[in-house]
Amino acid sequence: MTNPLFYAKILLFGEYGIIEDSRGLTLPFSFYKGTLKFSELQSDFEKKSNEHLRNYAEYLKVLTLPAGFEVDTESFIQDINSGLFFDSNIPQGYGIGSSGALVAAVFEKYSLKKYDAETISKDDLKALKKVFGLLESYFHGTSSGIDPLICYMNLPILIENKENVDKVAIPQSEEGKKGAIFLIDSGTAGETGPMVQIFFEKMKTEGFRKTLKEEFIRYNNACIEYFLSKEMNPFFRNLKNLSVWAFEHFKPMIPESLYKAWKKGIDTNAYYLKLCGSGGGGYILGFTRDYEKAEEMLEGFNKEVIYRF
Repeated sequence: MTNPLFYAKILLFGEYGIIEDSRGLTLPFSFYKGTLKFSELQSDFEKKSNEHLRNYAEYLKVLTLPAGFEVDTESFIQDINSGLFFDSNIPQGYGIGSSGALVAAVFEKYSLKKYDAETISKDDLKALKKVFGLLESYFHGTSSGIDPLICYMNLPILIENKENVDKVAIPQSEEGKKGAIFLIDSGTAGETGPMVQIFFEKMKTEGFRKTLKEEFIRYNNACIEYFLSKEMNPFFRNLKNLSVWAFEHFKPMIPESLYKAWKKGIDTNAYYLKLCGSGGGGYILGFTRDYEKAEEMLEGFNKEVIYRF
């Protein structure tokens, strides 16, 4: 039997803000994916992945999970000994959930309890988010559990606050339309830990805490609201505010290769850029009403459209 595929995820809105109870909106991204497979472990990639899973299994052996959410680590270890590896093309350090997909795949295969994405309740989602936070902590030190939850559910998820998440319907992507949401490859991988550390250092400053709560979170939540209701004029107004705010306050998280392009978008209103996840490298998100024009202005950068409107 073929194991299911687990897609990467895009955090459209909510980076850093969800730490402080803002809303967030995430989508599965099927271009990148991973699945558990068996092999003779001939290639370096397969050997390294198998070893990675072995180390993760050791972590799971001593991890205490809530009752009803246990993982069959004995079967997991037996399969690792039989050549299990995680076959994935999700780039690491790009903010699109490489560890989340692995955690989701392991949980789906080895958890004693199974869930149906169509019928899962909001309470189950809340409980799963906590469990996934524990399971993913191995990779990042701490985890909200959001990434593996999205990869596991393979559905758009609305993060309502730190505690609550729910499934959400997003407007259908309309091929052939001029407007687009796209990814820009910064050319370097980012590390979540150091970026989050910078954020927490900034949070020690009263002025930063105030502007985050009064401006960033307001713009962020408005973007989610207007995007879901397809009100594009107020959406782009708030998006510009969000991009300007990030350029002023999240500068350390913006890859240097994108400083000029970021500012150019704000100055010309041709497109707006924002962080995709924690930043520092990896992908940056772009939004435009006219992708052809934005593409010309961003010549030289590797770009990929993920949504049309």
